Amino acid sequence: MAKPESKKSSTLAFVGKPVAEEQVTNGPAEPPVSGAAHEPGVKAKPGKRSTESEVFDDGTNTFFWRAHTLTVLFILTCALVYVTLLEETPQDTAYNTKRGIVASILVFLCFGVTQAKDGPFSRPHPAYWRFWLCVSVVYELFLIFILFQTVQDGRLFMKYIDPKLGVPLPERDYGGNCLIYDPGNTTDPFHNIWDKMDGFVPAHFLGWYIKTLMIRDWWMCMIISVMFEFLEYSLEHQLPNFSECWWDHWIMDVLVCNGLGIYCGMKALSWLSMKPYQWQGLWNIPTYKGKIKRIAFQFTPYSWVKFEWRPASNLRRWLAVLGIIFMFLLAELNTFYLKFVLWMPPEHYLVLLRLVFFVNVGGVAMREIYDFMDDPKFHKKLGQQAWIVAAITVTEFLIVVKYDPHTIMLPIPFFITQCWILGIVLILTWTLWRFFIRDITLRYKETRRRKQEGSAERERPPGNGSKTPVTSGRSKLNGNTDPLRHRKS
Repeated sequence: MAKPESKKSSTLAFVGKPVAEEQVTNGPAEPPVSGAAHEPGVKAKPGKRSTESEVFDDGTNTFFWRAHTLTVLFILTCALVYVTLLEETPQDTAYNTKRGIVASILVFLCFGVTQAKDGPFSRPHPAYWRFWLCVSVVYELFLIFILFQTVQDGRLFMKYIDPKLGVPLPERDYGGNCLIYDPGNTTDPFHNIWDKMDGFVPAHFLGWYIKTLMIRDWWMCMIISVMFEFLEYSLEHQLPNFSECWWDHWIMDVLVCNGLGIYCGMKALSWLSMKPYQWQGLWNIPTYKGKIKRIAFQFTPYSWVKFEWRPASNLRRWLAVLGIIFMFLLAELNTFYLKFVLWMPPEHYLVLLRLVFFVNVGGVAMREIYDFMDDPKFHKKLGQQAWIVAAITVTEFLIVVKYDPHTIMLPIPFFITQCWILGIVLILTWTLWRFFIRDITLRYKETRRRKQEGSAERERPPGNGSKTPVTSGRSKLNGNTDPLRHRKS
């Protein structure tokens, strides 16, 4: 993901050495400076984070980067004039209602893409991220509308989107026979493994690769991955497709799919944090090979910021990291519960569109959360994309609670409840020790040490402050260090 630009830089992006060399340097960049993107030869501004990469930009600002507000307004007006004067309105109420809703959404998107505030990312174009911000607002409004309907009307409304929806669908159970090698099946004794190898296996890998690029921290990704498997164990009495074999949980998911995705994501993060960021305008590159590279690197970050979460540094960051993990897990659970209560099959395109939506908005939200945590003096309020993503996650959960409270309120088995209570107690105990008891103890020891030093200073006899005995000049010249003897008067 990219870091915010301090200015609109160039038509496209080219990373590498000077244009005449026509190559990209993938080795270690120059040491990061405390500053934002700047012109070559210009010193960075003080006070910025040292985790920001150094960026060189020739400052090219072309037609590609302009907002084109008048052009968009003219095209929008022409379309509305055509519908009003030249097109005959069909005598179909349902069709006209759908088309009117779609037209209203498109007008709002046109406004947002040209007028909304820029976010922290600028590649491939700031308008791309403004578009997804507006899609977030539309999706939240849709969720609010569904939330205010009855359960029957809400599911019936889904039929207006797709007539195939609104029908109860059985959930697939991934448990059952958990033998890795089934000797009873002479044709294919490994049939249990092949049955689990569906389209969700590459989806798991790709999903965790992208999540790693969002979070940019190995241990947080692993904690979320393992915690979600514990949630599946805990909630398999509510959703049948949470019931999986032990090797499906820990080998297929955690080690193979999630682990491999996290590993590849960390390798990509390492490459992005080490390579230099040197940008030149497309028309300033003399060769076609350089122009092609320039176009390709337009879809890479403008610069890079390494996330250093440091959850144990203070209580505020610790609570923020716990909140991030909680919201991630809640958003993951909403994926399964929403399709369960709204009767959407797992392979439906709406489920896929929701995942694509979170892929595009999640990275921006995580960057805004990190900026808000790491630099609260400059980022005094939570970013707009992070705010709307949090609202979406909470609204989705409220829809699940309203549409199927019976499933949500199914009692959790007693031994699972004991495990979760033990985990919560351990977290609370560590929090109290780390940020309260430990700090109080350290302050008490420091105060006691200062008091002892002050008492020793007061008890020291006057005139004995110097530890080196005074010697006569003659003794020093003769090499004798005996103290100077006072003569009698």
